[in-house]
Amino acid sequence: MHAFLTADRPAEVFQFALDRVLPLVGASFASVYLVDGASELMRLVAASNWPEQYRPWLGQMRVRVGFGPSGEAVSERRPIEIPDISADPSLEDWAEVAEELGFRALVALPLLIGRQVLGTATFYFAQPGSPGPERRALLKMVSEQLAATAEKAVLTEELSRAKAALADANEELDAQYVAVREAKRVKDEFLANISHELRTPLTAVLGYLAILEEEVSGPLTEEQRSDLGQVRISSERLVVLINNLLELTSLKQGTLPVSVEEFDPREALRDAIAMTPGRSVDVLLRVDEPDGDLPPMRSDKGKLARILCEVLGNAYKFTRRGEVTVSATVVDGRGRYVVQDTGIGIPLDAQAMVFDEFRQVDGSATRRYGGSGLGLALARRLARLLGGDIVLESVEGAGTTFTLELPLEYEEPRRARALAMTPR
Repeated sequence: MHAFLTADRPAEVFQFALDRVLPLVGASFASVYLVDGASELMRLVAASNWPEQYRPWLGQMRVRVGFGPSGEAVSERRPIEIPDISADPSLEDWAEVAEELGFRALVALPLLIGRQVLGTATFYFAQPGSPGPERRALLKMVSEQLAATAEKAVLTEELSRAKAALADANEELDAQYVAVREAKRVKDEFLANISHELRTPLTAVLGYLAILEEEVSGPLTEEQRSDLGQVRISSERLVVLINNLLELTSLKQGTLPVSVEEFDPREALRDAIAMTPGRSVDVLLRVDEPDGDLPPMRSDKGKLARILCEVLGNAYKFTRRGEVTVSATVVDGRGRYVVQDTGIGIPLDAQAMVFDEFRQVDGSATRRYGGSGLGLALARRLARLLGGDIVLESVEGAGTTFTLELPLEYEEPRRARALAMTPR
């Protein structure tokens, strides 16, 4: 029992038990066999005092369940005692083996845990005879301890396999994580590079459009002027998309600068209202601003106005008639901006993804509302850059409310401060 409790490996307990018990019960040699998984074979896991000439082949020894005394002890779940092999006609095939190995009697005891049989312990005796009550009780006690050890061996092996599988799974997850990070980096790098490459020719296109519209190359008909206007609108939309991609990439890389200045929190909202197009003639815009002085805000006014432009533009887009209400105030030392619309609203199951880049509630090719899906993603990243965040509340068919909160005093992130202070 001491060996059972303290041994690191179950095989050590098998060997220890056999070596100690062998002289006590008067056996010449002994073996422990364990059932090998789901197969019908048992493998030798411990052997004590086997004849010298057979020891090199013990590792290859297998016993089939149901065959021979050891196999029968497992299949029948009971001890098998053979007082004299040579005197039992049914064991005639074993007589020659027994004579060669030098034993006349044996006792095979199944290793049982509950209703499960794990293997057998077999003791071989040079002299014929049955074990007495004391010897039989000792063998029974030993088989019970060996059964517990066998169970420990099975559990240890299963645990080892589980740990190995977990280690493999963790290694695979690590590899996948590295691959995803690398793919994300390559994607962002690609977007930045392609955006730069697209912006250059688009700038040239806009320049040539200006020349044509100024009629430097000759007069234009009204139809031509209208066509050029459509080309300009489309080109400018592309420029906005490219700028958004570049800005989003800079935000992800942590390279977008913040220009801090002091201003009235209401000024950013007024700038956003002036800059945001797209409001339908059937939509009433309500502006709710508190009277009197407000505590000043020290942050990036341009980026704050940009955030409000994206949120306000989203409200215009999804509200064809009704009203949009915007407000600016200061609550508990933080600037709070609310944009509320009476538009189509957002389904509950889609609210978690509206801030994901390149995602829209309706992502089909036939969707009614266009757009790249970058506006709100960019707005939230800018809000977090300035130390705040955007949350939404929405009821499908009844409208949506976006609430933006920012600290009145912008604080540079610790990591950025640490990098700035690092000697170069």
